[in-house]
Amino acid sequence: MKNLLTLFVLLIVSVGMAQKKDLPSVQLKDLDGKIVNIADYNKSDKPIIISFWATWCGPCLKELNAIKEVYSDWQEETGVELIAVSIDDAKSVKRVKPLVNGKGWEYKVLLDDNHELKRAMNVVNVPFTVIVYKGEIVYKHTSYTPGVEKELFRKVKALTGK
Repeated sequence: MKNLLTLFVLLIVSVGMAQKKDLPSVQLKDLDGKIVNIADYNKSDKPIIISFWATWCGPCLKELNAIKEVYSDWQEETGVELIAVSIDDAKSVKRVKPLVNGKGWEYKVLLDDNHELKRAMNVVNVPFTVIVYKGEIVYKHTSYTPGVEKELFRKVKALTGK
């Protein structure tokens, strides 16, 4: 009976941890080498879009380019912030900053070259996008098809009541 109770408690704890709905405490560097703890975004009152991407991922680049075209309008209307988390590894991470500068992206870009955040958030494929609002992950989306950015913005607007 004692073993059964222990097993039950472990099951409840593991299910609870698997259902975690906020951002984990993982430190990443931005393009200037400044360390950012991703969990700090749990404290934000504005919606945060986190987009996992890589320089070698065509659909990722298409999604971030599509959002670039409307991002300033999104920010003005809802206050949303987009954080682009590159999962490029040590071999390809040197390509991130030149690519971002060449594309003219105005997003905060963080480097997850050790894939610590990717593992912590169970990201399997990129692009992988989440919306965090008031400390809770409220939306997840994998892959990219043209127009999916409109759905993303609809979710952001619904959250902010705009």
